[in-house]
Amino acid sequence: MARKYSRKASRDVERAMKKRKAGTLRSGRSKKKVKSRKQAIAIGLSEARAKRRKVPKKASKKNTAKKRKTAKKRKSSKKK
Repeated sequence: MARKYSRKASRDVERAMKKRKAGTLRSGRSKKKVKSRKQAIAIGLSEARAKRRKVPKKASKKNTAKKRKTAKKRKSSKKK
């Protein structure tokens, strides 16, 4: 099975994580310091997408809402 993320995309994310740990990673237009691990990963992935690396498309809001709904249903059915 093929890789979902290219090795170079992984390096972009790794670089963003190291910058965050060093305290030098800053977000988009606001230029605020990034403290969140998830935000650092998102920045790394978006930079990889900008460089046309092999990265899966962003999940649409519609799909994420659907996933949450089904997860909630599963959780409530297990309680019964």
